[in-house]
Amino acid sequence: MNRFSVSRCGAFAALAPWLMCGLAVLADEPKPIDPAAEKKLLQRGTLLSPKAFRAAAKKVLPSLVTIEGFGGLAAGSGQTKGIHAPGEGPTTGLVISSDGYIVTSTFNFIRKPPIITVRLPSGERKVARMLGRDETRRICLLKVEGANGLVVPEMAPRDELAVGQWAVALGIGYGDSEAALTAGIISATSRIGTKAVQTDANLSPANYGGPLVDLDGRVIGICVPLSPAGQQEGAGSEWYDSGIGFAVPLTGIDKVIAAMKEGKTLQKAFLGVQSKPTGTPPSGASIVSVVPDSPAAKAGLVKDDKLLALGGTEIMDVTHLSSVIARYVAGDQVELTYQRGEEKKTITVELAVAPPPPPPMKPMPVPMPMPPKDPEKKPEDKPGENPAEKPAERPSEKPTEPKKDPQPTPPEKTPQAI
Repeated sequence: MNRFSVSRCGAFAALAPWLMCGLAVLADEPKPIDPAAEKKLLQRGTLLSPKAFRAAAKKVLPSLVTIEGFGGLAAGSGQTKGIHAPGEGPTTGLVISSDGYIVTSTFNFIRKPPIITVRLPSGERKVARMLGRDETRRICLLKVEGANGLVVPEMAPRDELAVGQWAVALGIGYGDSEAALTAGIISATSRIGTKAVQTDANLSPANYGGPLVDLDGRVIGICVPLSPAGQQEGAGSEWYDSGIGFAVPLTGIDKVIAAMKEGKTLQKAFLGVQSKPTGTPPSGASIVSVVPDSPAAKAGLVKDDKLLALGGTEIMDVTHLSSVIARYVAGDQVELTYQRGEEKKTITVELAVAPPPPPPMKPMPVPMPMPPKDPEKKPEDKPGENPAEKPAERPSEKPTEPKKDPQPTPPEKTPQAI
């Protein structure tokens, strides 16, 4: 064999692995899917989905409890806006410890019932005590007396949640013997000051207090009614069964659970400033006014100070400032960076309890419309007036229009203090 043949063999040997890789890549190219096979695959997925939902629900059912409250304020019966009145009828809770700690929604206790009972998965009924509440997340903590050996569900790590993944909501409402199930997807992983997950699964009083779980049966969060702007109890429940629902994750809120175990009520945080956007594009928030005796006033903030960061988070604009404050609760101490003139300062402020929302403005009176004039109809003569003595109208003259009362100017809208 000559040198040329050897070199050719060596070159082929060197290229052989690359040629094999190329053939493998060509072999792995996706083949066109037959429409009939694709339809069959979709049908199979549609048939399997309910089985997956039921399998996920089965894993968490041993941790669901039925809660009933007796007595309290505004006791009555009937329905409100198509749903049962808040806090009426059996509701749902979730076991979070084997010794009887239960998390549920504060919506179930708007009536503040003095007597609370919990029916465990075993069917046993026990008395429970309300310990603490988190009004920013709309969750509360119950303690079942004399309970032990309860099943604690697995929690889904929040960093594993993804927009578009399946989610299943469960609830034992209105006295049903078994949990109602509704399915959807996760629409957003960070809502309401990063405290909630949004889902398009239908949520309502039937499953408020119950869990939202993934297809592995792990708890994503507790289903609650929430509203970005509403502070009053039950705000957000008007969205029931609308495809806009929220669940509060329990992972990463150990301090909140500990505070509720101590009987504390966590409330919405308040800084005490009215602000406006500054710059183009807007950056930061410039103070318009400071609420007297508020945390901002006690920290020495004044008009025209520009808020730059809160708790290490850069303030993008006024709306973002409100969202960042919503991450905290009253009593939290946070670092605040602001700019006064050319000087930047960082201080520590203790956020206060947000004041109640102002009452809604009364609607402005609407003036009654004048009846239309009939061009063919002549004005009637006044009593005692001779029509012959009336001055004749000139064709060139325009009839005088009646004077209109000036419309009241609506009050100028001022930014809300946060």
